[in-house]
Amino acid sequence: MQQVKRLPFYFGLTLATFAFCYPLVWLITASFKPKSQVFDNRLIPEVFQPQNYVEVWTVAPVLQWLLNSIMVGLMAAIAVTLSSALVAFGFAYFRFPLRNVLFGLVLATMMLPGAVTMIPVYLIWNKLGFIDTQVPLWAQNLFGSAFYIFLLRQFFLGIPRELFEAARVDGCTFFGLWRRIALPLCRPALVIVFIFELQASWSDLMKPLIYLQTPEYFTMPRGLKQIVDAFALSGEYHWEIAMAASVIATVPMIILFALGQRHILDGVATSAQKG
Repeated sequence: MQQVKRLPFYFGLTLATFAFCYPLVWLITASFKPKSQVFDNRLIPEVFQPQNYVEVWTVAPVLQWLLNSIMVGLMAAIAVTLSSALVAFGFAYFRFPLRNVLFGLVLATMMLPGAVTMIPVYLIWNKLGFIDTQVPLWAQNLFGSAFYIFLLRQFFLGIPRELFEAARVDGCTFFGLWRRIALPLCRPALVIVFIFELQASWSDLMKPLIYLQTPEYFTMPRGLKQIVDAFALSGEYHWEIAMAASVIATVPMIILFALGQRHILDGVATSAQKG
Protein backbone atom coordinates (compact mmCIF):
# COMPACT_ATOMS: atom_id res chain seq x y z
CA MET A 1 0.00 0.00 0.00
CA GLN A 2 2.86 2.33 0.81
CA GLN A 3 4.42 1.69 -2.61
CA VAL A 4 1.12 2.51 -4.33
CA LYS A 5 0.99 5.88 -2.58
CA ARG A 6 4.46 6.63 -3.85
CA LEU A 7 3.59 5.97 -7.50
CA PRO A 8 2.64 9.62 -8.27
CA PHE A 9 5.92 10.72 -6.69
CA TYR A 10 7.94 8.26 -8.79
CA PHE A 11 5.99 9.26 -11.89
CA GLY A 12 6.77 12.93 -11.27
CA LEU A 13 10.45 12.15 -10.76
CA THR A 14 10.49 10.17 -14.01
CA LEU A 15 8.95 13.07 -15.92
CA ALA A 16 11.40 15.54 -14.39
CA THR A 17 14.34 13.27 -15.22
CA PHE A 18 13.20 12.96 -18.82
CA ALA A 19 12.72 16.73 -19.10
CA PHE A 20 16.25 17.38 -17.83
CA CYS A 21 17.91 14.65 -19.89
CA TYR A 22 16.08 15.26 -23.18
CA PRO A 23 18.17 18.30 -24.32
CA LEU A 24 21.43 16.42 -23.75
CA VAL A 25 20.19 13.27 -25.49
CA TRP A 26 18.91 15.40 -28.39
CA LEU A 27 22.29 17.14 -28.68
CA ILE A 28 24.19 13.85 -28.76
CA THR A 29 21.90 12.29 -31.36
CA ALA A 30 21.94 15.44 -33.50
CA SER A 31 25.72 15.34 -33.56
CA PHE A 32 25.56 11.97 -35.35
CA LYS A 33 23.09 13.08 -38.02
CA PRO A 34 23.67 14.46 -41.52
CA LYS A 35 22.99 18.14 -42.11
CA SER A 36 19.49 17.63 -43.52
CA GLN A 37 18.27 15.66 -40.48
CA VAL A 38 19.74 17.60 -37.56
CA PHE A 39 16.43 19.21 -36.55
CA ASP A 40 14.09 16.28 -37.22
CA ASN A 41 13.71 15.65 -33.43
CA ARG A 42 14.39 11.93 -33.75
CA LEU A 43 16.28 10.57 -30.77
CA ILE A 44 17.58 7.70 -32.89
CA PRO A 45 19.33 8.94 -36.07
CA GLU A 46 17.87 7.60 -39.28
CA VAL A 47 21.29 7.99 -40.91
CA PHE A 48 24.25 7.49 -38.58
CA GLN A 49 27.11 9.86 -39.47
CA PRO A 50 30.00 9.61 -36.97
CA GLN A 51 32.39 11.41 -39.34
CA ASN A 52 30.99 14.66 -37.94
CA TYR A 53 33.43 14.18 -35.06
CA VAL A 54 36.28 13.81 -37.51
CA GLU A 55 35.38 16.92 -39.47
CA VAL A 56 35.04 19.13 -36.40
CA TRP A 57 38.78 18.80 -35.70
CA THR A 58 39.59 19.98 -39.23
CA VAL A 59 37.30 23.02 -39.47
CA ALA A 60 38.69 24.68 -36.32
CA PRO A 61 41.49 24.32 -33.72
CA VAL A 62 39.15 22.60 -31.24
CA LEU A 63 41.98 20.93 -29.33
CA GLN A 64 43.65 24.30 -28.71
CA TRP A 65 40.35 25.76 -27.52
CA LEU A 66 39.85 22.84 -25.15
CA LEU A 67 43.32 23.29 -23.68
CA ASN A 68 42.70 27.04 -23.30
CA SER A 69 39.42 26.37 -21.50
CA ILE A 70 41.09 23.87 -19.17
CA MET A 71 43.91 26.27 -18.32
CA VAL A 72 41.64 29.29 -17.81
CA GLY A 73 39.12 27.25 -15.84
CA LEU A 74 41.74 25.81 -13.50
CA MET A 75 43.38 29.19 -12.94
CA ALA A 76 40.02 30.85 -12.26
CA ALA A 77 38.86 28.08 -9.91
CA ILE A 78 42.11 27.96 -7.94
CA ALA A 79 42.28 31.75 -7.66
CA VAL A 80 38.72 32.24 -6.45
CA THR A 81 38.85 29.26 -4.07
CA LEU A 82 41.99 30.39 -2.27
CA SER A 83 41.20 34.12 -2.23
CA SER A 84 37.60 33.60 -1.07
CA ALA A 85 38.75 31.15 1.60
CA LEU A 86 41.31 33.65 2.90
CA VAL A 87 38.77 36.48 3.14
CA ALA A 88 36.11 34.19 4.62
CA PHE A 89 38.53 33.02 7.31
CA GLY A 90 39.26 36.62 8.21
CA PHE A 91 35.57 37.35 8.71
CA ALA A 92 35.03 34.13 10.66
CA TYR A 93 38.03 34.22 13.01
CA PHE A 94 38.96 37.83 13.70
CA ARG A 95 36.92 40.16 15.87
CA PHE A 96 37.22 43.79 14.81
CA PRO A 97 34.99 46.90 14.79
CA LEU A 98 32.34 47.09 12.04
CA ARG A 99 33.03 43.52 11.02
CA ASN A 100 29.37 42.76 10.33
CA VAL A 101 28.93 46.02 8.44
CA LEU A 102 31.90 45.28 6.22
CA PHE A 103 30.66 41.74 5.64
CA GLY A 104 27.27 43.15 4.70
CA LEU A 105 28.92 45.41 2.14
CA VAL A 106 30.68 42.39 0.66
CA LEU A 107 27.35 40.58 0.33
CA ALA A 108 25.75 43.69 -1.14
CA THR A 109 28.08 43.44 -4.14
CA MET A 110 26.09 40.38 -5.23
CA MET A 111 23.15 42.68 -5.97
CA LEU A 112 25.24 44.73 -8.39
CA PRO A 113 24.51 43.64 -11.99
CA GLY A 114 27.54 42.57 -13.99
CA ALA A 115 26.58 44.95 -16.79
CA VAL A 116 27.21 47.90 -14.45
CA THR A 117 30.88 47.04 -13.93
CA MET A 118 31.56 45.64 -17.40
CA ILE A 119 32.85 48.86 -18.97
CA PRO A 120 34.93 50.09 -15.99
CA VAL A 121 36.55 46.67 -15.63
CA TYR A 122 37.32 46.60 -19.35
CA LEU A 123 38.96 50.03 -19.13
CA ILE A 124 41.11 48.83 -16.23
CA TRP A 125 42.38 45.79 -18.14
CA ASN A 126 42.89 47.92 -21.24
CA LYS A 127 44.98 50.37 -19.22
CA LEU A 128 47.06 47.49 -17.88
CA GLY A 129 47.61 46.18 -21.42
CA PHE A 130 45.94 42.80 -20.97
CA ILE A 131 43.36 43.03 -23.76
CA ASP A 132 43.55 40.06 -26.15
CA THR A 133 45.15 37.94 -23.45
CA GLN A 134 43.66 35.29 -21.20
CA VAL A 135 44.64 37.14 -18.01
CA PRO A 136 41.30 39.00 -17.55
CA LEU A 137 39.43 35.69 -17.78
CA TRP A 138 40.87 34.44 -14.48
CA ALA A 139 42.77 37.24 -12.72
CA GLN A 140 39.57 38.94 -11.53
CA ASN A 141 39.04 35.94 -9.26
CA LEU A 142 42.14 36.85 -7.26
CA PHE A 143 39.88 39.26 -5.36
CA GLY A 144 37.39 36.58 -4.32
CA SER A 145 33.66 36.18 -4.83
CA ALA A 146 31.02 37.46 -2.43
CA PHE A 147 28.91 34.31 -2.71
CA TYR A 148 31.85 31.98 -2.12
CA ILE A 149 33.07 34.14 0.78
CA PHE A 150 29.65 33.82 2.40
CA LEU A 151 29.57 30.06 1.81
CA LEU A 152 33.05 29.42 3.19
CA ARG A 153 32.58 31.75 6.15
CA GLN A 154 29.67 29.60 7.33
CA PHE A 155 31.91 26.54 7.26
CA PHE A 156 34.72 28.30 9.10
CA LEU A 157 32.29 29.46 11.80
CA GLY A 158 31.41 25.81 12.42
CA ILE A 159 34.98 24.95 13.43
CA PRO A 160 35.45 25.05 17.24
CA ARG A 161 37.42 28.15 18.12
CA GLU A 162 39.32 26.15 20.72
CA LEU A 163 41.26 24.45 17.92
CA PHE A 164 42.57 27.78 16.72
CA GLU A 165 43.38 29.00 20.23
CA ALA A 166 45.29 25.82 21.02
CA ALA A 167 47.28 26.23 17.82
CA ARG A 168 48.03 29.84 18.71
CA VAL A 169 49.36 28.74 22.10
CA ASP A 170 51.69 26.36 20.27
CA GLY A 171 53.04 29.27 18.23
CA CYS A 172 51.07 28.88 15.00
CA THR A 173 50.73 32.06 12.94
CA PHE A 174 47.41 33.41 11.68
CA PHE A 175 48.27 32.27 8.18
CA GLY A 176 49.13 28.87 9.62
CA LEU A 177 45.70 28.67 11.26
CA TRP A 178 44.14 29.17 7.83
CA ARG A 179 46.43 26.78 5.98
CA ARG A 180 46.88 24.00 8.56
CA ILE A 181 43.50 23.93 10.33
CA ALA A 182 40.75 25.82 8.48
CA LEU A 183 41.40 24.57 4.94
CA PRO A 184 41.73 20.83 5.77
CA LEU A 185 38.58 20.85 7.90
CA CYS A 186 36.53 22.61 5.20
CA ARG A 187 37.64 20.48 2.27
CA PRO A 188 34.06 19.65 1.10
CA ALA A 189 33.22 23.35 0.85
CA LEU A 190 36.44 24.09 -1.01
CA VAL A 191 35.67 21.32 -3.51
CA ILE A 192 32.19 22.76 -4.09
CA VAL A 193 33.60 26.22 -4.73
CA PHE A 194 36.27 24.81 -7.05
CA ILE A 195 33.82 22.77 -9.11
CA PHE A 196 31.21 25.53 -9.34
CA GLU A 197 33.77 28.09 -10.48
CA LEU A 198 35.39 25.70 -12.94
CA GLN A 199 31.99 25.05 -14.50
CA ALA A 200 31.15 28.76 -14.58
CA SER A 201 34.47 29.62 -16.23
CA TRP A 202 34.16 26.73 -18.70
CA SER A 203 30.75 27.88 -19.96
CA ASP A 204 31.43 31.62 -19.85
CA LEU A 205 31.09 33.33 -23.23
CA MET A 206 30.81 36.99 -22.25
CA LYS A 207 34.35 37.60 -21.00
CA PRO A 208 36.11 35.78 -23.88
CA LEU A 209 33.87 37.66 -26.28
CA ILE A 210 34.93 40.98 -24.74
CA TYR A 211 38.65 40.41 -24.20
CA LEU A 212 39.79 37.96 -26.89
CA GLN A 213 40.31 38.65 -30.59
CA THR A 214 43.03 36.16 -31.56
CA PRO A 215 41.58 32.69 -32.37
CA GLU A 216 44.50 30.82 -30.77
CA TYR A 217 43.54 32.32 -27.38
CA PHE A 218 39.84 31.40 -27.67
CA THR A 219 38.16 29.25 -25.04
CA MET A 220 35.65 26.60 -26.09
CA PRO A 221 32.49 28.77 -25.86
CA ARG A 222 34.19 31.55 -27.83
CA GLY A 223 35.39 28.97 -30.34
CA LEU A 224 31.88 27.58 -30.80
CA LYS A 225 30.66 31.07 -31.62
CA GLN A 226 33.53 31.42 -34.08
CA ILE A 227 32.38 28.23 -35.84
CA VAL A 228 28.80 29.47 -36.12
CA ASP A 229 29.96 32.90 -37.31
CA ALA A 230 32.10 31.23 -40.00
CA PHE A 231 29.04 29.34 -41.23
CA ALA A 232 27.09 32.61 -41.34
CA LEU A 233 29.78 34.30 -43.43
CA SER A 234 29.86 31.42 -45.90
CA GLY A 235 26.08 31.34 -46.10
CA GLU A 236 25.98 27.59 -45.36
CA TYR A 237 25.26 26.39 -41.85
CA HIS A 238 26.74 23.00 -40.93
CA TRP A 239 24.81 22.47 -37.73
CA GLU A 240 25.95 18.86 -37.47
CA ILE A 241 29.52 20.12 -37.00
CA ALA A 242 28.39 22.65 -34.40
CA MET A 243 26.50 19.92 -32.53
CA ALA A 244 29.55 17.66 -32.50
CA ALA A 245 31.69 20.52 -31.17
CA SER A 246 29.07 21.22 -28.49
CA VAL A 247 29.17 17.60 -27.34
CA ILE A 248 32.97 17.74 -27.16
CA ALA A 249 32.67 20.89 -25.02
CA THR A 250 30.09 19.25 -22.74
CA VAL A 251 31.86 15.95 -22.02
CA PRO A 252 34.57 17.41 -19.70
CA MET A 253 31.91 18.94 -17.43
CA ILE A 254 30.00 15.66 -17.26
CA ILE A 255 33.20 13.89 -16.24
CA LEU A 256 33.96 16.61 -13.68
CA PHE A 257 30.58 16.31 -11.98
CA ALA A 258 30.74 12.52 -12.09
CA LEU A 259 34.08 12.60 -10.27
CA GLY A 260 33.07 15.36 -7.85
CA GLN A 261 29.53 14.20 -7.11
CA ARG A 262 30.40 12.66 -3.77
CA HIS A 263 32.22 15.80 -2.62
CA ILE A 264 29.30 17.99 -3.72
CA LEU A 265 26.79 15.88 -1.78
CA ASP A 266 29.06 15.83 1.28
CA GLY A 267 29.46 19.60 1.14
CA VAL A 268 25.73 20.25 0.77
CA ALA A 269 24.93 17.82 3.61
CA THR A 270 27.50 19.42 5.87
CA SER A 271 26.19 22.88 5.01
CA ALA A 272 22.66 21.82 5.86
CA GLN A 273 23.76 20.44 9.23
CA LYS A 274 25.55 23.67 10.06
CA GLY A 275 22.51 25.68 9.04
